Amino acid sequence: MNFHAIRAIYLFELARTWRTLLQSIATPVISTSLYFVVFGSAIGSRMADMGGVGYAAFIVPGLIMMMLLTESISNASFGIYMPRYSGTIYEVLSAPVSYLEIVIGYVGAAATKSIVLGLIILATARLFVDFQIAHPLVMLLFLVLTALTFSLFGFIIGIWANGWEKLQIVPSLIVMPLAFLGGSFYSIEMLPPLWQKITLLNPVVYLISGFRWSFFGESDVNVAVSLGMTLGFMLLCLLVIGWIFRTGYRLKN
Repeated sequence: MNFHAIRAIYLFELARTWRTLLQSIATPVISTSLYFVVFGSAIGSRMADMGGVGYAAFIVPGLIMMMLLTESISNASFGIYMPRYSGTIYEVLSAPVSYLEIVIGYVGAAATKSIVLGLIILATARLFVDFQIAHPLVMLLFLVLTALTFSLFGFIIGIWANGWEKLQIVPSLIVMPLAFLGGSFYSIEMLPPLWQKITLLNPVVYLISGFRWSFFGESDVNVAVSLGMTLGFMLLCLLVIGWIFRTGYRLKN
């Protein structure tokens, strides 16, 4: 394992975050804070409790998870797409660096940025909402696993995309709607029975439900099922990335 190569890729990607601090950190924090103000303070004060939890506190895990999904995908997809777009990917591929080391470097940096951002937003939420975390270790586990899983997914999108438009299609038209419909702002128990069953086909439901359980000890889906679905999606992403590197699919385009 070439740890020097991994470290070089990892630090280079992290350095890009500090060069674009306003876009990488400030913008997501401000955007999520607006959700806390509008849905938590303005609307939340007029909403009934959700399973014994105030509405403002109830939406905190959903908002953090929604941000985590979008930022993980964005960081990883842009991180690998830019070298392909500029042609600098050939420097990486010609170096004595294995495909595994490339994935660890790019995905590790994207996941790190998302985890740090998630923790910042978690701290920011305390300025607007009073809440407790019932299972902090489980919360960190879901935070890390989700960041890693969707960074892997973003890496796949960055290789699949052959233009800036395609880079935004999946996050904008698929992931964001699934996040909104995955219980970020409501419990799926509020839906009619038929729609509850349909909603369970949405993989984001399991992420948000498990993450919410770590806060309040209550969830729409069993926490073990949520954890299993997260690990299953991570494994699927790893298998797809393995196929990409074996076939060289669009890696050099």
